[in-house]
Amino acid sequence: MIAIIDYGVGNLFSLKSSFTAIGQEAVVTADPALIRAADHIILPGVGAFEDAAKKLRDSGMAELVKEQAAAGKPIMGICLGMQLLFDKSYEYGEHAGLSLIPGAVRPIADAIPAGYKVPHIGWNALTFVGEKSRLFRYLNEGDCVYFVHSYYATDCGDAVTATAEYGAPLTAAVERGNVYGCQFHPEKSGAVGLSILKAFCEI
Repeated sequence: MIAIIDYGVGNLFSLKSSFTAIGQEAVVTADPALIRAADHIILPGVGAFEDAAKKLRDSGMAELVKEQAAAGKPIMGICLGMQLLFDKSYEYGEHAGLSLIPGAVRPIADAIPAGYKVPHIGWNALTFVGEKSRLFRYLNEGDCVYFVHSYYATDCGDAVTATAEYGAPLTAAVERGNVYGCQFHPEKSGAVGLSILKAFCEI
């Protein structure tokens, strides 16, 4: 069973529908017992980092996610959920993340050429970095996924598993041990996205 954490932020039910489409049981929940009982955990997120981080802490989900990560359970952060995995974000100030993956979240406007629109919205090809991630076992390099973001992860070192070109190579996916992150939305990325979710369920 996959637990999709409900802490008041995220595209929860389209995610649940995506797991249903690949024959996997998924629940949208804020129940710690259900989350601990799950085989895999999804940390979704849309909106502003500071607000999401506060909701995650206030709901008790921040400590629960860290507890489950330390226990070795596969966890995937999606979009803002991925950004929350890092040490900090510089979105309208400086805000602490979960520190499950090293790095910081910064404005993409500082990295891309003038004239490129922010937010970055649309389909972009993935370029794999290093040894091919288990998340991408069913993918070919160059397969496209759907992005919607104004901030991106930097200073991630060898945690980066894929980038996407948007005037500059931007971090598209990361992993550290049993913790994974996708800046893009697998649930909005058609068959390619479903294959990523399938691969995650097999970890």
